[in-house]
Amino acid sequence: MDSLPPPTPIRLAILLTDEPLPSIAAKLGGFDSIFTSLLRAGCESLDPPQPLTSQLTLTAHNVVGAAAAGDDEAYPDPATIDAVLITGSRYAAYADDEWIVRLTYYTRRLLDGGRVRVIGVCFGHQIVARALGAPVARSSAGWELSVTELELTEEGKRVFGVNSLKIYQTHRDAILAYPPGVIPLARTELCPKQGMYVPRRLITVQGHPEFSQFMMTEMLRVRHAAGTIPDGAFEDAMRRVADDHDGVVVARAFLRFLRE
Repeated sequence: MDSLPPPTPIRLAILLTDEPLPSIAAKLGGFDSIFTSLLRAGCESLDPPQPLTSQLTLTAHNVVGAAAAGDDEAYPDPATIDAVLITGSRYAAYADDEWIVRLTYYTRRLLDGGRVRVIGVCFGHQIVARALGAPVARSSAGWELSVTELELTEEGKRVFGVNSLKIYQTHRDAILAYPPGVIPLARTELCPKQGMYVPRRLITVQGHPEFSQFMMTEMLRVRHAAGTIPDGAFEDAMRRVADDHDGVVVARAFLRFLRE
């Protein structure tokens, strides 16, 4: 019997909504490189392990500076891609900066089209919610930081393939209500809206599966030194910064979602 041909790699566009801190970029590159490393680790953790290039064809698109200048070419033509991944960002997903409004419109266009799948991480999670009409705002609970255990819904357990999940967090904005029609995936005490899912359409997480101990430590120290993160929150976060986390588990869930 002839063997089946390998699956065609999925064309995934990474929509870059920020740049790493200089110290992080010097060691790890931009967020396109950081997410490429995460997705490669996800592919290598499959059974059997798969090379990244057999599963995904990646492109990166800076949608901050170029989009703010009115450059529509910053966004990939939906006809040329199969999925997008919207990265995290220091910016507020509820702000009305031109590029944020344009990103929200583009995301809604993809979701309405129904063919191009959408992955959202942190800021990207919030942009997807905004695109679907849900409220996003600064959280009254304050910062959620460092390795944090999520309480998974039953669907969350199925989607991630585990009964519990730990993931890096660095946010103080949040979705205040889920948009209609999405399936909740997880919650925490500080942030009850931790993830959304619609089969073959979207998957999002509030946390950062792409983060490492080095990245989290750098961000905590810089923001604490700048006075953005208060002493108590910083000290609590640093106590958990070296804890085990499940970024690769989330990466595998992203890969399964793309193949649904």
